[in-house]
Amino acid sequence: MVTTSGQSVIVDTTEDYLSELNDRQKVAVLNTEGPSIIIAGAGSGKTKVLTARIAHILKENKVEPNQILALTFTNKAAAEMRQRIESVVGTKAKFIWLGTFHSVFVKILRKEASSLGYPSHFSIYDSDDSKSLIKQIVKELRLDDKVYKPSIILGRISHAKNRLITPDVYAINGTYQAEDARMRMPQFSEVFLKYVNYAKKSGAMDFDDLLLHTHKLLYANNELSAKYQQKFRYIFIDEFQDTNLVQYSIVKKLAEDHNNICVVGDDAQSIYAFRGADIKNILNFTRDYPNHQIVKLEQNYRSTQHIVHAANGIISYNEAQLKKQVWTKNIVGEPIDIIRAISDMEESYLVVDSILEQKLSKQLPYRDFAILYRTNNQSRNFEEALRKRNIPYRIVGGISFYQRKEIKDFLAYLRFIVNHNDAEAFKRIINFPKRGIGSTTIDKIFTISDQKQVPIWEIVGNCSGDFFRGATALAISRFAVFIKNAALKLKMEDENAYTIANTIAKESGLLKELYEDKTVEGLTRYAHIQELLNSIKAFVDNPENSDPSLGSFLQEITLITNESQDNLDKDAITLMTIHSSKGLEFRCVYLTGMEEELFPSSMMVGSKIDLEEERRLFYVAVTRAKLKLTLSYALSRYRFGKLTTTKPSRFLNEISLDCLNNHLVKPKHTSNTTTNFSTAYKPKAMLIPSKKGQDVLEKSPGKTSNHAYAHVSHSSTSYSDLTTLQVGHEVIHDLFGKGKVMELVNTAGMPKAVVLFQNVGKKTLLLAYARLQILDEKSV
Repeated sequence: MVTTSGQSVIVDTTEDYLSELNDRQKVAVLNTEGPSIIIAGAGSGKTKVLTARIAHILKENKVEPNQILALTFTNKAAAEMRQRIESVVGTKAKFIWLGTFHSVFVKILRKEASSLGYPSHFSIYDSDDSKSLIKQIVKELRLDDKVYKPSIILGRISHAKNRLITPDVYAINGTYQAEDARMRMPQFSEVFLKYVNYAKKSGAMDFDDLLLHTHKLLYANNELSAKYQQKFRYIFIDEFQDTNLVQYSIVKKLAEDHNNICVVGDDAQSIYAFRGADIKNILNFTRDYPNHQIVKLEQNYRSTQHIVHAANGIISYNEAQLKKQVWTKNIVGEPIDIIRAISDMEESYLVVDSILEQKLSKQLPYRDFAILYRTNNQSRNFEEALRKRNIPYRIVGGISFYQRKEIKDFLAYLRFIVNHNDAEAFKRIINFPKRGIGSTTIDKIFTISDQKQVPIWEIVGNCSGDFFRGATALAISRFAVFIKNAALKLKMEDENAYTIANTIAKESGLLKELYEDKTVEGLTRYAHIQELLNSIKAFVDNPENSDPSLGSFLQEITLITNESQDNLDKDAITLMTIHSSKGLEFRCVYLTGMEEELFPSSMMVGSKIDLEEERRLFYVAVTRAKLKLTLSYALSRYRFGKLTTTKPSRFLNEISLDCLNNHLVKPKHTSNTTTNFSTAYKPKAMLIPSKKGQDVLEKSPGKTSNHAYAHVSHSSTSYSDLTTLQVGHEVIHDLFGKGKVMELVNTAGMPKAVVLFQNVGKKTLLLAYARLQILDEKSV
């Protein structure tokens, strides 16, 4: 018997999905009625609990599967949840309304779009489509494109929509106007309004619209609101700490009738404020639902005791949090290592060396290792170090298959066949392959469309001598005929996605254009199109797919491409930002760049709220590690083309010292104290390649000797005193082998030697860190 909030629950251990749960997890699963919040610490099995709770409701026959709504943030999480539920209740799990916020809400919008003035087959714009539209608007308004940058404008539009701010409300808000003036974008509200109007005229919604318009449907139409409130008897939200205002508002509205809302999350892992996530949603849930049940899952099944203890200590510095004490029965494990490097390049080599040592000593595959960093641009040094050692790696968050130009071009054709008013798709395909319709003509089409306030298809599909003549009119007419025929074939083929896609690939000339390009890049692009056609065929042939239409395929692809599609099965080291690592785990994690102004970011130290989010990000990074965690930082780093001195991150001093490796930390310490990491470790020197192909050693940020060729060594290897180094000396280097000194120079107080090595040619070395042995001083 388990007791919580004064209620008693009899645990039936005969059910497999229950017998695998601990006591607290069973409480969360079995108490299914009313509002519930499950605070799930890192590695505490929240997915198991969430899926077991849904399975339990179905096993008890409380509702039909289609009366359950379960919302996630990734397709991967949704697929895993459905698979787990299906393993308990069977095929009826397929009928649960389970998916990402966007994929579930788009189903509602498809059914109810007409009440919003949209066609049911509306297009969904990705960020590239939105930026293209913004570029067009900036050009139309003759604004400075160096100030009105598409990425910045799109970010501000998204920020407004996620806070339910429409263009008309934005335009009269003094705070927003003042911010626009400060950013030298006084006409932003005009851009915002045109963006919204143009998208609607094109029959298109962006990803933020999928939320905003669902919110509008439910709050402006009582009949529709009641319909969906009655439909969904039980509502679940995964990763609740990542919800924004619109998402939570929608869910609260849907839950008003039955009040069975269950949210699962961890406030300590709320790290997406920059995307609009609002930590107040999870912090204030108990206030919004006074009759709630709260269950805390505090047993960590992922990490060692050292890692769990360190994570607890880190997050304890945050004031805004729901208190919990995560613990584990796992092994104590190894203490946390900290690597200190002279430079950012040295950091990369030391991290890679450590990975190789761990791999060999523990006999681990490469896939067990992850290198995490705060910003994407930190990956370059690690890529270089890994390539030089021929170590396989993958970068999570790189360009995905569906973001390649040839794929987006082909998908634009398919989109335009389905929705003739999709202006962004039109721009991609109207002159690709080339058909004699230049940018001047395209601009004229949009100008006429704007002046007459009609969709572009009314101009293109009914091209006459009123606007275009000669070859231009003929080219536009031929394009329109092709589109009309393809649309007709779409209906004749009963909307089989593969048949129409294969026809368009051939008749548009796109496949021919790529096939005739016999370069390696051209052949690759052609293969990509063939692979896309294969995926469409698989979509059509899937017996579980009830709707094999082209529109259904495009919707699925658009929603999928909004998240990373990286393959983590390949045996390679994973490189990713900390934000990308959330939800993943690795045996060995290397958290790099632990420096002030990098982590925490210089943009996040101005307020306590921002700093606490950075600390939560640190907590997330630490809790990705299962067995081994290593932190690293450099004392100098190139930033904006200049070598700058850096300071160790304040977060390092927030780790309980009894979790750290005493062999690395000097002096020896005891728990519950802090140490100054600026002087805790002995640095090493490391050769790094310059952009021009010559190899130069980083200048130490510390004090240098007054002697022109003073030698500094921080390793156990014995190197020569280079104060006697002269032109003509034969020397040996650890990495480059034997060479001869050709020239000695002193630039800005930094003495260097130009050495001609037998194996690698000329290299320029900073003598303070050259690590050379003089073989024959008599050779001069």
